[in-house]
Amino acid sequence: MIHGAQIRAARALVRWSVEELAKRASVGVMTIRRAEAGDGVPSMLPNNMAAIRAALEAAGVEFIPENGGGAGVRLRKENHDG
Repeated sequence: MIHGAQIRAARALVRWSVEELAKRASVGVMTIRRAEAGDGVPSMLPNNMAAIRAALEAAGVEFIPENGGGAGVRLRKENHDG
């Protein structure tokens, strides 16, 4: 599960508005706002959470799980070996 704070941070990394994430995830703007409202795991339908996560991951976001150092996000490193 991802946290509201991770969603906020991920959206900032890719420079998307709430409206842009809602559009790309095919969910409502209020769904995004509710998901981002707290720092913990949002209470929402699993399919909406999956859609939000998938949209952000498609934009290059990696979600870092809580592993003792705190949950977080980062941008995927581009592979320039081609």
